Amino acid sequence: MNTTPRTEATYTVTANELRQFIERMEQLDAEKKALADQQKEVMAEAKARGYDTRVMRRLLALRKRDQDDLAEEEAILEMYRQALDM
Repeated sequence: MNTTPRTEATYTVTANELRQFIERMEQLDAEKKALADQQKEVMAEAKARGYDTRVMRRLLALRKRDQDDLAEEEAILEMYRQALDM
């Protein structure tokens, strides 16, 4: 009979901990949505001012990449362009 109270206490703590994890994830999801909405607003503002948002997204992706990898890719791209007289 001593194991039942311990099991219930463990379950209660586990249920509370699980609830906390779920609530934290829900909060993070809400923050993530809010950030995504802000990003859309920034892009809409940039587009309204005449910027090409497709190019801006490409620039954002390029800035995230490792500079050495990017330089290597650009060098290969230039070599291929020269081979094709572009």
